[in-house]
Amino acid sequence: MAEPRRPGTGWCWWWSRARCQENGPEPETDPERERLWTEIFDQLDTNRDGRIDINELGAGLAARGLLSRTSVEKQLVREGDTNQDGQLDFEEFTHYLRTHEKRLRLMFSSLDRNNDGEIDAGEIQLSLHSVGVEVTLDEANKILQSMDKDGTMTIDWVEWRDHFLFNPLHSVEDIALYWKRSVILDIGELLTVPDEFSEKERKSGFVWRQLMAGAMAGTVSRTGTAPLDRLKVFLQVHGQSLDKGSVWKGLRMMVKEGGLRALWRGNGINVLKIAPETAIKFLAYEQIKQLIHGSKDGGSLKVQERFLAGSLAGATAQTIIYPMEVLKTRLTLRKTGQYSGVLDCARQILQKEGVRAFYKGYIPNILGIIPYAGIDLAVYETLKNVWLQRHSSGSADPGVFVLVGCGTVSSTCGQLASYPLALIRTRMQAQATVKGAPQVSMLSLFRSIMAQEGVVGLYRGIAPNFLKVIPAVSISYVVYEHMRKVLGVGK
Repeated sequence: MAEPRRPGTGWCWWWSRARCQENGPEPETDPERERLWTEIFDQLDTNRDGRIDINELGAGLAARGLLSRTSVEKQLVREGDTNQDGQLDFEEFTHYLRTHEKRLRLMFSSLDRNNDGEIDAGEIQLSLHSVGVEVTLDEANKILQSMDKDGTMTIDWVEWRDHFLFNPLHSVEDIALYWKRSVILDIGELLTVPDEFSEKERKSGFVWRQLMAGAMAGTVSRTGTAPLDRLKVFLQVHGQSLDKGSVWKGLRMMVKEGGLRALWRGNGINVLKIAPETAIKFLAYEQIKQLIHGSKDGGSLKVQERFLAGSLAGATAQTIIYPMEVLKTRLTLRKTGQYSGVLDCARQILQKEGVRAFYKGYIPNILGIIPYAGIDLAVYETLKNVWLQRHSSGSADPGVFVLVGCGTVSSTCGQLASYPLALIRTRMQAQATVKGAPQVSMLSLFRSIMAQEGVVGLYRGIAPNFLKVIPAVSISYVVYEHMRKVLGVGK
């Protein structure tokens, strides 16, 4: 019969009790493990019906910080549910844990290359290299620190087992992908530095499924926040003439002019350019990465190298798809009946203004990539690393909310730095919408804004831009995770 649980101590007490009863890396006897599993099962079985369902498992593990990604509880139940009733009874629960511990033991042994019963940073680095994932020794040390409970800078069997006991990973490659996990979030701004992929992931088609999931997430996210995006563009170009109207006033004005559908003007071309821009950016990033490292696989880039490669890849993608950016601005600002569609807009621009019109605002757009990409990436990496240093005992994977929070803050900082250039770019793209208006240069337009509107003029439209960040990130993440499941990306 299990001893009564000590109040207020929870799972940390279970793990410490289990470890105190062990000598060396050998697992406890089955009765000891069964006793521990009984206590865990009782704690998870909140309704005391002798079974654990997905909701109980998810709530119990998440409350104790043992889940780092969504839907892990579903996979746990699916793998352990032998009678297919959608729940785990005690026998199924313990059978799953017993089987999983054996699997973890095999993975531990394969990583413990010198067979000393411990895994160090060098062994982590070599093992990840063997499955095509390149990490630096510093990165391997961060991974190690997330599991190292006793401060020895090595991982013994107990630390390894306890860390991954409720994470349904099946191979060393699964562990590697877990360690390098990242999230692609598209909020429709200048640049997201592409993710790092291993050679095996590139060859298996994983990359394109991942990018497709990101593109679908971007499509839904941009469509959901299109009214705020259109208002931002409208304020960037006509902000001063709107008598400092509020966001709500601007939205009502657009509805009054063209009906409810007017809020989504320009969204079609904004969505159409996601796929080619994502593909071009990724392909360019991979080529630039190879040039930087001078090897076929390229390896993992340092932060400053990712900034350089990401900026150049973003500039390449923007150069190729930039005419679509101009079309998006013109269609966003159009009045009812001005253009019948994308092709009609392109035809009119070509006939009236020539080919050069498709690259109006190109220079401030390219210049804007540098501060946006640099600050976005630097802030993101800094915030993530600070979190890992303070809370790395929980997981090498910061988790959804931490990554989304870091991404939101870093994107906001990047926008603050690059927004004046984005505003100038948009005004240059829209110049032809005012008949007979002089085609001013970037510098003359900057001086004109400063003289007539002051510094505030350089940030017109930033309010709706900030308002769309949180819903855009939230929508993007939910759709991204769903598409990952549909496309079979990740476990």
